Amino acid sequence: MRNLNETALDLVDEAIEFADELGAVVHHLDNDAVVLDFGVDTDGGIEAGLLLAEIVTGGLATVGTRMGTVDGTPIAHADLATDHPDLALLESAMADWEPALMDAVGSGPARLLAGGPRETGAPGGAHDEAFEFAVLALESDRLPEEPVAEDIASRCGVPTSGVFLPTAPLASVAGSVSMAARAAEVALLRLAHLGYDPSKVVSAAGSAPVAPVAGDRETALARTNDAIAHGGQVHLVVEEPFDRFGELPFGATDGAGESMGSVFEAAGGDLHDVPESAFAPAQVTVDVRGGETHTLGGRDEERLAGFLGL
Repeated sequence: MRNLNETALDLVDEAIEFADELGAVVHHLDNDAVVLDFGVDTDGGIEAGLLLAEIVTGGLATVGTRMGTVDGTPIAHADLATDHPDLALLESAMADWEPALMDAVGSGPARLLAGGPRETGAPGGAHDEAFEFAVLALESDRLPEEPVAEDIASRCGVPTSGVFLPTAPLASVAGSVSMAARAAEVALLRLAHLGYDPSKVVSAAGSAPVAPVAGDRETALARTNDAIAHGGQVHLVVEEPFDRFGELPFGATDGAGESMGSVFEAAGGDLHDVPESAFAPAQVTVDVRGGETHTLGGRDEERLAGFLGL
């Protein structure tokens, strides 16, 4: 398999070539790092959000949008599918990188170069071989500057000229779309936290409503997570049975029925203090290869419509 930063760079090159069509702007920093604005000072859009979702998986997922409904209201949904769920969704796309010198969250194949600890504590863990380019997508309300790129370059062992930073705020079209594409990732992470080896997940597909764009990050954080917790649907194909599959959906967690805004408020607004069990999709089908198929949870569309302001 190709280095994931290499495949992600192919997608970044596509974004640079079609920046105008994506509503994006390319910035070359003084230290030769490249920042792609997908919605901070630009409009961005649906296609920018889809490309962002594909970039963070290192090109190992297929993403798209379709029209669906929430409690009878037409609304776009983002879909993602991958046959490499552990590598694409946990090792690469996991949004847990906290860049130095700015308030942001990073995800993408640069994680593999940095060689940090696996967030779930599950066995395994992949790392890309040394490579001269690093791609890290940032969720931020402002664009990164030279010191941020220099820190990322240092952590990844690449020159600053090899750092590429696609950036979008959560309160943007691209932010809402790319977040909705994380439903399968949330399910896989929840499964890993329950003690199931994510390397035993053969394929994953997920879908969630694209939350209406909020006017601030706090509201966007609540809406986009509500879209997954109360409206996200995931299908997993796994190798082995497990006695805790029933705990996968959000309805089986302590936060069942609550808005994610309330969950975050109870944690004082600090995501580090939010219980890991709070992050789960509404509905999950788990297909044990050669065994049983489990259908778990369900979408609460009336509640979700209220949380999304529909």
